[in-house]
Amino acid sequence: MVQEADAVVVGAGPNGLVAAIALGDAGWDVVVVEAHDEVGGAVSSAEVLAPGYVTDLFSAFYPLAAASPVITGLDLPAHGLRWERAPDVVGHALDDGDAAVLHHDPADTAARLDREAPGDGDAWLELVRQWDSVRDPLLDALFTPFPPTTAAARLLRRLGTQGTLELARLAVTPVRRFGDERFRGKHAPLLFTGNAMHSDVPPDGAGSAIFGWLLVMLGQDVGFPVPQGGAGQLAAAMRRRAESVGVQFVTGTRVTGVDVRGRRARGVRLADGSSIQARRAVLADVPAPTLYRDLVGEDRLPSGLRRDLDRFQWDNSTIKVNWGLSSPVPWANPDLAGSGTVHLGVDLDGFVDFAADLSTHREPERPFLLFGQMTTADATRSPAGTESTWAYTHVPHGDWTGARLERHVQRMEDAVERVAPGFRDAVVARHVQSPGDLEGRDPSLVGGAINAGTSGLHQQLFFRPTPGLGRPETFVDGLYLAGASAHPGGGVHGACGWNAARVAIAAQGWSGPVRRRLNRTVWGRLLTPP
Repeated sequence: MVQEADAVVVGAGPNGLVAAIALGDAGWDVVVVEAHDEVGGAVSSAEVLAPGYVTDLFSAFYPLAAASPVITGLDLPAHGLRWERAPDVVGHALDDGDAAVLHHDPADTAARLDREAPGDGDAWLELVRQWDSVRDPLLDALFTPFPPTTAAARLLRRLGTQGTLELARLAVTPVRRFGDERFRGKHAPLLFTGNAMHSDVPPDGAGSAIFGWLLVMLGQDVGFPVPQGGAGQLAAAMRRRAESVGVQFVTGTRVTGVDVRGRRARGVRLADGSSIQARRAVLADVPAPTLYRDLVGEDRLPSGLRRDLDRFQWDNSTIKVNWGLSSPVPWANPDLAGSGTVHLGVDLDGFVDFAADLSTHREPERPFLLFGQMTTADATRSPAGTESTWAYTHVPHGDWTGARLERHVQRMEDAVERVAPGFRDAVVARHVQSPGDLEGRDPSLVGGAINAGTSGLHQQLFFRPTPGLGRPETFVDGLYLAGASAHPGGGVHGACGWNAARVAIAAQGWSGPVRRRLNRTVWGRLLTPP
């Protein structure tokens, strides 16, 4: 067991792995401690259905990773990563047999939209042109520590005053309103709304449009790629990249606490009674409540932070079902056969009904599903002529076990059967992951919440994870929040880990003493009880 290092990274999810790589690249001696035997967190795959069927147990498609300057800068293909893409990016299946499809080529997408509603194709291409003009500075602004002053200045110069105001308006617009303003038909709004629902912001909620717009434009830009061989191959490539710069891994060992002495993080305590000392920093790729309450300790928390954590809001729970099929999915509309991801279960009004069920803690009678055709995206995922599929849906937090769980799984299968008659007959194996199962395999998915906290505006930017600076620093010197509870939030983009590592490195430079004094002063004022 390693006894001492420059930095200890708690958790080997994608953010923890990125943080370790960044520190290793800077010449630090780094140890990553992971409770499970394998690294990756919610980037993991296994054969849980039948021999030859590879299932991504959590996340599956990675547009954010493919576009993130953080991930792309790691040169993971040199460490074994291979990206694969389905023939089409995203589809939306309606119960009446109609379907919207996002093709890789924007011109093809626009032509399809124009067939439904003349003029929608031009509106689509205008959005793509706008995306192309802001892509790089916008991604830099999203994935750098708050406030992103340099990237924001580049964005302002690129857009001008009017364009910046339009982007700011988009950032607070409900996706339902966005669709009504931009398009005449229903296909384009279906694509934007379905992608917006990857977050937990309701379609008529402020800010939902930006999530849908970002994912749709990324789909039009880099597609929705998958790692060849399973999601676990992405994590494996990241581990190899980390090890190439000397990062050490301690797996199968749980961190039980952060050693805080003299207002500074000095290392971590492990479940076996041993400890690892950190000469410079501890970076935690865990949810914010876990870091503060479980690892630092409730008794050490300022009263203001305890108050803020009491109102920390998790995103909704998740139920995921994996199926092995003996044949391709029998879509009623064959245009969906090439889409790696298919949204289904609801129409435009149904999105609102589904979100209302979640807000009022009702069991959704007609759930919205995200459905993955993994063999369509990557032929290695199941035997030739078969399909490895999954679907997940969000549910209110609560007890999702026994008959209640099975009832909802049946609703999910009913939704697929409505748009793919004969689906059930093709199922050769099924594997259900309840919210408790998801958390049991990855403790960071608390209650089946996959984004480490709501994406609502009240818990974003400098409100994430609690009202403060929106930065990785904590009230403890040398302790940094590197998980998805930090800005910019959920998704496999690596920015949370990268930001924490860069801030930790900067704290060791010439400005370190000033940074520490300023951090203490600001946190002291923020956490003073009102």
